[in-house]
Amino acid sequence: MCSMGKVPFTPDGYKKLKEELNQLKTIDRQQVIRDISEARDHGDLSENAEYDAAKNRQSFIEGRINYLGDRLTRAEIIDPTQMPSLDQVMFGVFVTLADEDSGEEVTYQLVGEDEADVEKGRLSIAAPLARALLGKEVDDDIFFQIPAGQKNYIILDISATAP
Repeated sequence: MCSMGKVPFTPDGYKKLKEELNQLKTIDRQQVIRDISEARDHGDLSENAEYDAAKNRQSFIEGRINYLGDRLTRAEIIDPTQMPSLDQVMFGVFVTLADEDSGEEVTYQLVGEDEADVEKGRLSIAAPLARALLGKEVDDDIFFQIPAGQKNYIILDISATAP
């Protein structure tokens, strides 16, 4: 899981991960320690479901703290609003596409893997569609393979901020 390369983040994504790490370290970690102590006070640990659940939660929290710490240490914050020109699709930008068959429009922001949430229009830079978009310009056609066949999109807009 720990590779040494830089991890790209939008400024917003970096901020959210820092907030999650702070929450885990200052609140969640303290709460799970209290939960373990309380469960321990209930006696026999071999049949204590509360103790097992608290220990599992502690393990998850510590693993997440380590993961986030690693990601944030290697973070490279890329802010598209600071780019001199946005004539091509690149990390962090908002791309508005039109489905050439249905005419339906969709906007995605290309983000790092830790920030991705397709339901919220945040597409991982590692996703096949994002890779197909990189380097393309407004009015370029994108041919994208999906399980049901091929989707054809045209790029309508590239922007540093949400439309």
